[in-house]
Amino acid sequence: MSAALDSDLLRTFLAVHETRSFTRAADTVGRTQSAVSLQIKRLEGILGQPLFTRGGRGVELTRSGTELLVNARRVVALLDQTVAAFQTPQLGGLVRIGLPEEYGHIVVGRALNTFSKLHPNVDCTARYGHSSENLNRVVSGELDLAVVFDWQEDSGGELLMIDPTVWATSDEHNTHVRSPLPIALYVNSGWCTEYALGSLKEKKVKFRTVYTSDTSSGLKLAVLSGLAVAPLSRSNIPAGARELTEEDGFQQIDASRVVLHRNARSDSEAVSGMAAAIREAFGALHKR
Repeated sequence: MSAALDSDLLRTFLAVHETRSFTRAADTVGRTQSAVSLQIKRLEGILGQPLFTRGGRGVELTRSGTELLVNARRVVALLDQTVAAFQTPQLGGLVRIGLPEEYGHIVVGRALNTFSKLHPNVDCTARYGHSSENLNRVVSGELDLAVVFDWQEDSGGELLMIDPTVWATSDEHNTHVRSPLPIALYVNSGWCTEYALGSLKEKKVKFRTVYTSDTSSGLKLAVLSGLAVAPLSRSNIPAGARELTEEDGFQQIDASRVVLHRNARSDSEAVSGMAAAIREAFGALHKR
């Protein structure tokens, strides 16, 4: 059975899932609609299970299709990485990256992991820190690349994504219904004073600060424990917590620009390759 599961079948399966349409999937994989339908039927025949059903918004995965999805993505990604490893020229040297804690899982977990597999001879270092500190280190030459927040002025970097900042609460504890509202904030943050607290005052929400932290991990801990609600980037809200919306009596705090800065003197191919990997990682996050 495993020998018949070639990558073309899995790629077509993923295309149908992602586009929710046999017609659009055909454009994605460069085949006719009838060829896509035949490939899906062949895959269903091999597995002995239906993979798609017709829904109101197009085709949807069955339970068997959902189970196949994770493995299909893993197999296709592994094949792509294998081909890329042979086709991509091996790079060397040093790449120094600065990033805010909020996006460590994206840059380190996705971009750095993928890049290091393709270019094991590149020595990569990552430094967590506040945006202003890392931006200064790029200018001074201590860092080659830095992912930073622009929350006041456009710093001139390459826009990676716009990530709204919202109030988050625990799913389990419903902390947001308490009055006065217990909140968690960053320590000595002008952004919190101007924007986060400003959004509460605009909604005439009575609040008290019960927790402060230097990191988003600290704020997430306060939220998940039910101690407080906290301002978090929408993409950074952990499982077990949710965004507070207008229906809850809250509003979006702001929409931060997440940008990539590069040291003008860091012109190596290794730095360019890492910048591309970071760009791709944020693009994948945006499509989720």
